[in-house]
Amino acid sequence: LQATGDSTFAQLLVDTKTSLTPLAVREQLAPKAALMRRLQHYTQPLVITAALTEKTKQELRQHNIGYIDLLGNVWLRISRPAVVIMADSHQRAPRATSTAPAARPKLAGPRAGRLVRLLADVAPPYRASHLATLTEMSSGYVSKLLDAMEDLLLIRRDGRQVVTVDWQGLLRARAEQLSVLRHNPFVGMIAPNGPEPLLDAVRALQKKEKKLALTGSYAARQIAPLAVGGQVMLYVQATPNSPYELGDRLGLLPAEQGADTLLLRAHDDVVFHRTRTDADGLRQVALSQLVLDCLSGPGRMPAEGEAVISYMADNEDQWRIPGISVLTGGPRP
Repeated sequence: LQATGDSTFAQLLVDTKTSLTPLAVREQLAPKAALMRRLQHYTQPLVITAALTEKTKQELRQHNIGYIDLLGNVWLRISRPAVVIMADSHQRAPRATSTAPAARPKLAGPRAGRLVRLLADVAPPYRASHLATLTEMSSGYVSKLLDAMEDLLLIRRDGRQVVTVDWQGLLRARAEQLSVLRHNPFVGMIAPNGPEPLLDAVRALQKKEKKLALTGSYAARQIAPLAVGGQVMLYVQATPNSPYELGDRLGLLPAEQGADTLLLRAHDDVVFHRTRTDADGLRQVALSQLVLDCLSGPGRMPAEGEAVISYMADNEDQWRIPGISVLTGGPRP
């Protein structure tokens, strides 16, 4: 690249990758880029790959490494000659082009969801063995999940202990691989008397039904109100008839179109873990679960999820469990 009528120029050093993780950017590309700039200050590194996650893009920008991926994400900044190119695609990376190593598990499955929720809800430190016990998973599988999270710079370990967790990045990373309505098969209903009488009925029914919890927009707006309206979303047990049976008890009418209430068959009982109750006695999913549901939901729900994250960041001491010993009843690791 050379400016017209000027001797100033810059050259691009292009590196093509089949996949790229945030950890690889920090530990491999960033030191090379820093060394290259000391030797040739007019050279700008540029990575071309199939698909980049938000965390990887953030890490590349932090180290001033340009990037282009096949989803349409572009970022390149050169000071002389002045060049700024930025484009942010809203496409999600297809599973076939995931940036995680093939042997590592993904964050989308139900078992991974248990670990993500636990890491978000409970402050470190903790060991893989404690996490395996609480999530009812094998220590080997938990270790593989932790390896994948470390590659994505979502956790940091000191020896065998997890010492830091980027709970915001962790929730966003899992939500990127989810769709709340696809992963939780739902039945659409209509509340003849409107949402408020419905929520009163839910509140009364929750005294008998433990696996019934509010999520989605109506739960998010109690934390960070952005708008009115939206559908009432309720998690129910994952049996085939649960939505219909509860619908009858709540006075709902099945509807294939125009539903204002969605009864979601829970993909895993983790959605009922560490629920919270509002001032009026209405049981809702935990804030971490609410974020996952909103970020992976339709319409304005992702914006509501980000608003909930902002609230959580400002009030972490109010919702995050201070240590794993609170759950295990033993000494802190």
